[in-house]
Amino acid sequence: MNSLISINLKIWRQENKNNKGGLVLYKMRDISTDLSLLEVLDKLNEQLVQQDKRPINFDHDCREGICGSCGFLINGQAHGPLTKTTVCQLYMRNFKNGTTLIIEPWRAKAFPLIQDLLVDRSSLDRILQAGGYYAVGTGNAPDGDSLPIKPEQALSAFDTATCIGCGACVASCRNASASLFVAAKLAHLGQLPQGQNDRTIRAKNLKTQMFNESFGSCSSNLECEAVCPKNISADWISWMNNEES
Repeated sequence: MNSLISINLKIWRQENKNNKGGLVLYKMRDISTDLSLLEVLDKLNEQLVQQDKRPINFDHDCREGICGSCGFLINGQAHGPLTKTTVCQLYMRNFKNGTTLIIEPWRAKAFPLIQDLLVDRSSLDRILQAGGYYAVGTGNAPDGDSLPIKPEQALSAFDTATCIGCGACVASCRNASASLFVAAKLAHLGQLPQGQNDRTIRAKNLKTQMFNESFGSCSSNLECEAVCPKNISADWISWMNNEES
């Protein structure tokens, strides 16, 4: 049943990376519990525009937990208090009336702030460009059964392929490491027959690029696994560390 609540939003506002930022309080009243947090931000932005004020800048796209575009800290937790959930899948029914939410951008050297809640995550793209793919011949698509793959092998590869590159693992790691992201990409390719070519050099290139982008080393505190909206296991980091050997 639809109900209405009031909620306080303390949102990080910062014009650009060179300006000083800070939290600004916005009081939202009569908010439907059927709205997602992003939809609440949409409503807030409508109000700000009507008041001739600059709207809040935040990244979003599919709003279905697939694209990885959205993401920020909610009361210090990446994507908020629910597990296996992205910000766009977080609904007001999960919060009590009168709740205060502190909303901040990802905090990492490799994710420089652009404005407000929006950060530059192109460093993750450059990691993939360093070798997060495998070469295949062009032409007609091969027959579906031309390369047999065991079901358990395919499922395991698919589990790691679900990584959406949102950056929550980086923002939650005390060393701002991208190890879980890189491990997921390597495990996706490295478990399939098509990915065996250049497997060792692929691991080396991705890990080298990760450190070149100012990501830290794995902190081993498993916070990355705890906040991953796709529930990717940190065990893959250990698997990744053996890939160059």
